[in-house]
Parts: sequence; structure tokens; C-alpha cells
Amino acid sequence: MCGIVGAVAQRDVAEILIEGLRRLEYRGYDSAGLAVVDTAGNLQRIRRLGKVQELADAAASAEPAGGTGIAHTRWATHGEPSEVNAHPHMSGADIALVHNGIIENHEALRELLIGRGYEFHSQTDTEVIAHLVEWELRSASSLLEAVQKTVAQLEGAYGTVVMDRRQPERVIAARSGSPLVIGLGVGENFLASDQLALLNVTRRFMFLEEGDVAEITRREVNIFDVAGQPVSREIHESNLQHDAADKGQYRHYMQKEIYEQPSALINTMEGRLSGHSVVVESIGSGAKEILQQVEHIQIVACGTSYNAGMVARYWFEAMTGVSCDVEIASEFRYRKFVTRPNSLLITLSQSGETADTLAALRLAKEKGYMAAMTICNVAGSSLVRESDLAFMTRAGTEIGVASTKAFTTQLVTLLMFVTALGKEKGLIDGERETEIVNTLHALPTQIEKALAFDKPIEQLAEDFADKHHALFLGRGEFYPIAVEASLKLKEISYIHAEAYAAGELKHGPLALIDADMPVIVVAPTNDLLEKLKSNIEEVRARGGLLYVFADSEAGFEASEGMKIITMPQVDELIAPIFYTIPMQLLSYHVALIKGTDVDQPRNLAKAVTVE
Repeated sequence: MCGIVGAVAQRDVAEILIEGLRRLEYRGYDSAGLAVVDTAGNLQRIRRLGKVQELADAAASAEPAGGTGIAHTRWATHGEPSEVNAHPHMSGADIALVHNGIIENHEALRELLIGRGYEFHSQTDTEVIAHLVEWELRSASSLLEAVQKTVAQLEGAYGTVVMDRRQPERVIAARSGSPLVIGLGVGENFLASDQLALLNVTRRFMFLEEGDVAEITRREVNIFDVAGQPVSREIHESNLQHDAADKGQYRHYMQKEIYEQPSALINTMEGRLSGHSVVVESIGSGAKEILQQVEHIQIVACGTSYNAGMVARYWFEAMTGVSCDVEIASEFRYRKFVTRPNSLLITLSQSGETADTLAALRLAKEKGYMAAMTICNVAGSSLVRESDLAFMTRAGTEIGVASTKAFTTQLVTLLMFVTALGKEKGLIDGERETEIVNTLHALPTQIEKALAFDKPIEQLAEDFADKHHALFLGRGEFYPIAVEASLKLKEISYIHAEAYAAGELKHGPLALIDADMPVIVVAPTNDLLEKLKSNIEEVRARGGLLYVFADSEAGFEASEGMKIITMPQVDELIAPIFYTIPMQLLSYHVALIKGTDVDQPRNLAKAVTVE
């Protein structure tokens, strides 16, 4: 959930560390801090409550100088957001440490260390690691050995980086359940929790695997596996743009990412659609053989990715006849489940590091799934490396905490995969495949048309200025779109929002309806439209305030208490993706009116790498 940056170089690294934190601020923004070993061999530590700019201002005054340093931006788990709980944490005057993750046995370790005479200055689980390293260093032959002995005592998830002011030529990194990447330079090396932090200093990266401990100096990187044996990790060349984190002409990252969706979808489809067909081989080596054997799909995901999976369930069963279950990863991994024969596990994740989803993948490997595929946006992430197939969404860097283009690119990727599966199972013929592919090719242009509704939706958002609750309704595959829309609104505007399958109104939610409760309905023309109209009448009869997003063929007319937002008519297949856009715009503009932090909403962070 937090961001880590580290460096071992000849030049002063404080500015590099702070710039890296800026690029990782979407991962946590409760507090930030850095520590640098200066030329006199002293640790200079600066910590500040709040965003990275607060740290940058403090560093500009203190002018920390040194070639070895670590930095961190925090999303609080243990201990409230405060300067004393901010990283780096220290043990005495020598050891400084940053950490992502949760140490589950921290209470027992704290008691052990108190018994050894250590004093604790924070409420965090991280401080126990610093004191353990200091303790082990008393008998260990090196900082590397001390860290290896320390991590053997930890239970839980961690990505941690340690330095000792007495050994300023090196830092030690350890990874278990929380990602770390090493950036390779010339006469200098770096590390971070995300390669995005380092793109301004290097494009060559190594990803640490589970259980790895690495010793990093200016000229060498030595990696040891969980058994303590030396290992080598593949070097990857990144083609990400270093300015991907710039807002450009846009006011917010979320706004930028909403408007990037037409080009993002083109990137998603590039090379996957050939003429009038889906290129099955683009899914990965061996995909054709796997698809031919699939009899069941199990989708596991969290948050927005879970909502994408819920839409795909309708596609899988309607278009291929293959049964599909969708489950929240944090539930799936902790319940006893039955693995169906020839079942394919599909994990969905923007970051590829979502802790619960990653744990579900590892569990599924033990439970007899025939294969595992991930649909992910980050090459080199843990889900990508550990899955049999990786179907990349190619959304580009997404900084806004509230996911937008990652969601729509996941839907397009899933729709291409559904088509490929139906094709290999003999349930989608050439004519139908051509129809699907042509519809997908037209989607970016349709999204441009949806974006053209920005101004009318901005005006509509003014109706929500004094609202504290909202209800979203949809039927069929538009029910999960309503769920996603309600999630966006609550994430960034802090309006309490719920979503229901419209047919469920009479089973309880109607009790909520009054003139102060906006009810937003996703109502394109389809086989369920007449049923949905009946549900709308149930709301109208009880004085509800309705906002209906429908196409011109749906036959709605505005009236007192009911506003109609008439959208262009689009193919029924891609309509769930299309109607996502006005829902994103609505949430964005309501948040602006409410005056909230659109890109960094309170209590949330982008990459959820803890349980």
C-alpha cells in the first residue's frame, strides 16, 4: 500500500528519493520520510505528516546530502497517520528501515524486544523489524546476515529496505508478499516498490521474487533466495514513459485517465484482433490447448476488478455456454471450496500485486485448477510472473486511486478472451466472431461520443451538491456497471452510494426512497428494458428523484422528478463498457463540487498490497 524508494550512488540522492516518492504518492499519502547517510557517516532523517510536498519543503531547508538513502510514503495500517509513525524507522542511531506490508506477529516480537531492553517510539509494526536487525547485527558477520536472520522471524507480508550508517556503501532489501524492484544504473543502483518511481534514472530492472534478500551496492547486486542460496534474476528493459505520471493539460489524473480511454482501448486491442478474428495466440503460449479443455471459469478479484469480472460472467455464460463464478479474492482464499473439473482460474488486477488476489492464485495452484490466467496492467508484476497465461490490458500507467481506464480495458480484454474461448469451443462461428470484432473496432469512437457528454453531466452533477446518499440501479450485465458507478461515487465524493439489481427494489431498498435520494438508472435498450421501466415506476410512485441514462430508442420522456440523459445507441455487446463512461464523469464532477481530493481520496491507496 505504501511507496518505497532507495539509492546507492556517488551523487547526492535526496532529490532522486523525493521525486520517486512523488511518482508513488498514489500508493500512500498519510505521511512521508527519508533518511540519508551523509559524508560524516551520520543518518539524516526527515519525516513529515501529510503529502510528499511537505517532506520536499522540509528537505529543501535541511538540505540532506549523501549518496545512500531510503524513502517512504505511507498508507497507515498500524498506528495513526503521524510524524512519529512515519517511515523510516530507526533502531538507535545506526539502523534505518522502511517497510511495506503487515507483520502479523509484531505484538509478540514487540514484547520480546522490550524484554531485551528496546524502547519503542511508534505504534507501527515496522519498528520491530528495525530493532530485530539491530539485535541480530550484534552477532552477525554482516548486515546481510542480520537481515536474513530477522526476516526468518517475521510472519506476514513485507517489502523492506535496511541501511546501517556504519556501512554506507550498501542497503539490504527483502521481499515477501510485497513487491520490490531493483533499478540498475552505471556506478549506481536503485530500488523501489514500483518501477515507475525510477524511470527518470534507469530503464533496466530486476524484480525480486518471494523470499528474496538482496544486497545492493553502487556496483553490484547480489540476490539470495529463501534458502539463502545465491540466485540471478532476469533483467527487464522498461518501455514505460517516464512522464506517464504527469497530468499534462488535465486538472486531475482521474480526468486525464478518463479521457485516455479511447487510446487505451486501441492499445488493448492492438495485435489481438486480425481482420475479422481474435488472435488466440496473443493470449499466450499454449492458450489454444488450454481453451479447448476449459469447462468452467473461476474469476477472482477485488474492488473495481471484481466488478469487471461480474460483467464478464454474463458474457461467458451467454456467449460460450461455459459456466462462470466470480468471487471476491479475500473471501475465496479463506473458504473451503470445490474445484470443478477442467476449471480455469482468472485473476484480475490493475497492479498485479493485490495481496488477496495473489494469495488466491497461490491457493488455487494447490487445489487442482487446470491453469491460471491473469488479466493485468503491469508487466513483471507478481500475478504475471506466477500465472500460466498473462493477458495484458495495456492501459498505461494509472495514477488516480479511483480506477477508470483500467476497468474499461479489463472489460475489453475479457470480451476478447470470451470470444477466443467461444471460438475454440466451437460455440462462436465465423460470422458471429466477425460481428464481435467489428463492434470492438468501433468502440474507441463510441467512447469519444460518450466523453462528449462531459458538459451536460457537469451541469447534472450540481443536483448532487447537497446530497449524502445515492442509489444506482441496473439489470443484467448493467447491474455490475451500477455497482461500479456507486463505488466511484463513494470513493471520491464520499457520498454514501449503493447499487442494486433493479428487480430487488421491492425486497427492501424501496424503503430508502424519498425526494432527497437520487436514483441513477442505467437503462439502454435491451431485452430487460420493459422490466426496468416497471422498476423505475416503483421509484416514481414513491416520490423518488430519478436520473435515467438511456438511448434514444428506449422511449423515456423527462417529467417532474425524472431527468433523462439521452445517450447514443450502441451495440448491445459493448453497451456495458460505453455506459461506464458517463458514470465516471458523473462521479468526477460531483467530487469537484464536493471539494474532495479526487486523485487521492481519504483512507484509500492505489495498490492494495496488504490484506
